[in-house]
Amino acid sequence: MTAPAITAGSTGRIDAVCVVHQLVDDPGSVGTTAIDKRPATGPVRVGALGLYADVQADRAHHGGPDQAVYLYDAAEAEHWAGELDRAVPAGSFGENLRTSGLPIDDLEIGARLRAGGALLEVTAPRTPCATFARWVGADDFRARFHARGRTGVYCRVVEAGEVRAGDALEVASTPGHGMSVAVVYAAQRDADVARALRDWSRESGVALHREIVARSARLLKNEA
Repeated sequence: MTAPAITAGSTGRIDAVCVVHQLVDDPGSVGTTAIDKRPATGPVRVGALGLYADVQADRAHHGGPDQAVYLYDAAEAEHWAGELDRAVPAGSFGENLRTSGLPIDDLEIGARLRAGGALLEVTAPRTPCATFARWVGADDFRARFHARGRTGVYCRVVEAGEVRAGDALEVASTPGHGMSVAVVYAAQRDADVARALRDWSRESGVALHREIVARSARLLKNEA
């Protein structure tokens, strides 16, 4: 199981740069959510923990260096606009960067992206949570989003910099192991995928996202 080849030099576009608009009450364990993201005007600085002026309410599950920036594909937003029969403007799914022209879910874990003046590294797919489903307002949305399997992309920040709407999104490098974000999300119980990522991480020295590490440990517990 491998990803379609997305080579270094492939390009897309940053359509919008989104930060939190307001905290919203939520019946989950935290009591509030920062999922309400809206497009910013002008450049936004991106540092190790994400976009300046952005926050996460549930920091046990969101944010942190390994998921500092969340990218979502405009083509997927268009899909869900049709499914939900309403517009899905930039930021609607809690994303920081709404992108177009590049099928980001087909990027390999460990691929690096030049996003404006920042350099990002792909770390993991998004895991849809109950807060996300409540925000969208469809009881079955979590299951539908899961079945679709194109969740958007979490990234860590390798080099800080500024991003703005209209900036290019360019694939700077790819690791070549073939394990894309979409493949990893679909194969969460697949030992071969877990092994490929574990071995690549050991050989390259690139750290895996904590959820991928934990999943690999469970699947490969009898292997050295």
